[in-house]
Amino acid sequence: MAIEKILKDDASEEKGERARMASFVGAIAITDLVKTTLGPKGMDKILQSTGRGHEVTVTNDGATILKSLHIDNPAAKVLIDISKVQDDEVGDGTTSVVVLAGELLREAEKLVAAKIHPMTIISGYRMAAECARNALLQRVVDNKENAEKFKSDLMKIAMTTLSSKILSQDKEHFAQLAVDAVMRLKGSTNLEAIQIIKKPGGSLKDSFLDEGFILDKKIGLGQPKRIENAKILVANTAMDTDKVKIYGARVRVDSMSKVAEIEGAEKEKMREKVKKILGHGINCFVNRQLIYNFPEELFADAGILAIEHADFDGIERLALVTGGEIASTFDNPESVKLGHCKLIEEIMIGEDKLIHFSGVEMGQACTIVLRGASHHVLDEAERSLHDALCVLSQTVNDTRVLLGGGWPEMVMAKEVDELARKTPGKKSHAIEAFSRALVAIPTIIADNAGLDSADLVAKLRAEHHKEGCNAGIDVISGSVGDMAELGISEAFKVKQAVLLSATEAAEMILRVDEIITCAPRKREDRM
Repeated sequence: MAIEKILKDDASEEKGERARMASFVGAIAITDLVKTTLGPKGMDKILQSTGRGHEVTVTNDGATILKSLHIDNPAAKVLIDISKVQDDEVGDGTTSVVVLAGELLREAEKLVAAKIHPMTIISGYRMAAECARNALLQRVVDNKENAEKFKSDLMKIAMTTLSSKILSQDKEHFAQLAVDAVMRLKGSTNLEAIQIIKKPGGSLKDSFLDEGFILDKKIGLGQPKRIENAKILVANTAMDTDKVKIYGARVRVDSMSKVAEIEGAEKEKMREKVKKILGHGINCFVNRQLIYNFPEELFADAGILAIEHADFDGIERLALVTGGEIASTFDNPESVKLGHCKLIEEIMIGEDKLIHFSGVEMGQACTIVLRGASHHVLDEAERSLHDALCVLSQTVNDTRVLLGGGWPEMVMAKEVDELARKTPGKKSHAIEAFSRALVAIPTIIADNAGLDSADLVAKLRAEHHKEGCNAGIDVISGSVGDMAELGISEAFKVKQAVLLSATEAAEMILRVDEIITCAPRKREDRM
């Protein structure tokens, strides 16, 4: 008995079949959870945390849903990871990648039951993925030479991305916003320059794009409301030391006048500091921390706009956009990089006053102001817009475009099927299974729209046997439609990432033959 026991008391291990079952079950459960959010008619999920505040998130962004789940099953965690990577890497297709990986595993489960070794399945999947990718490469459209066409491609991609999100009602409006914002970036994928401000009130249609940068702050009292040719010093420094704070500091004095002396000294220090700051020849001072009344008066007297307590995101971005750097000491003005912009003024959005910096150093900077009914709507709108912006900025770099609506999956499935017919041996079963998993995506899109998926996918398959066919699922009319006419497009980069990540994740889970769960360390009683 003593020999058998290698692992600690509460550790458990599952071998072979059982381990594989556990991974399949976990992965497929995750897939079933998010697959209802796929496609233009996909549904949303409400995520409610049980922590303090019971925060509620309403979303259909695959990565957001999965990030919020706490999951024990190891295979499920692998899928959550691939959706996160998809989100960071290309920004969209987070649901598709999980669904595809899950379907691959669902098929693999049947093959394992039919006594086909996991390694055989994996090598079949590898061949199939390679073949599927080549099938897409042969069919990509690339309009980077023709600016007009390329812009319309971008519009189509933006509209396709947004059509499965909350913004689908006003997708033309938002697609235009996203395309304009990304076109300003001139090919950089640095989305930092696009700032999104959320202001509840109004409706989603009232959202707009503004060149320059908007800081969500008010302008202080008695300060200039508008400054032209601004030189901006962005700082992160304490400007709240001109009074003796009663709490926390213990100072022994023998009379009240001593306190006044100390305060006087503090004030002098503050005045010196402000002098140093003014020595930079600026006319706008933005500080991350509070600015007390006294230094604020000094700034107002000097005719300088002082903005206090700008949140960190805002201030980092402001420094980036105006070409300055965040300073914290002011002894040598020549080493501090100031930010510049043509005009600073106060604007009203809804009920709030904000500060608008226009004509900034970094010409590509812009701000999208989102309006909407509630915070939940705005958060979801921001997530959707973020997806669109990511995809567009990736497409500007890699200009290859595909049709959407289940078309790429059918193209890949057809090629993969043909490969399966040519391949001898057990691998062919795995390759065939891969093609079935690909077809699952158009099937789910149709199911989510409440259509007869079996019928539609059969029609699609028949259509795709003709040369140069553009058929996909037209969810709006509920039939097979021409994707080129409907203007449903996707970025090649997103599809490729979905295909490769899903295959790799499925492969990783298939390789597992043992799950060992270790017992948690017990706390020793410190008595």
